[in-house]
Amino acid sequence: MGEISIKITISDRIYPLKVNMEEEEIVRRAAKMINERIKDYQDNYAVRDKQDLLSMAVLHYATAVLRTENKVQSQDTAVADKVEELDVLLSNFFAK
Repeated sequence: MGEISIKITISDRIYPLKVNMEEEEIVRRAAKMINERIKDYQDNYAVRDKQDLLSMAVLHYATAVLRTENKVQSQDTAVADKVEELDVLLSNFFAK
């Protein structure tokens, strides 16, 4: 599918973007999540500077991404270990 032009608002600023049609919903949801996180920080902390609020939101989501990447990597390693164990078991079985 082709690209479409959309406008999203983050922290009261409008950003025109070109995105693939199938990614539009994801981009809009991401912007909504960012705005909600900024509002949460604004409501719960004595931070009023937009740059600080944006930085805190970015740190929150970057940390979540890294945590997820580490979890996936750990799971990949566990799966690879199980496949290796299975390979050894099958090799031993068919060697008999």
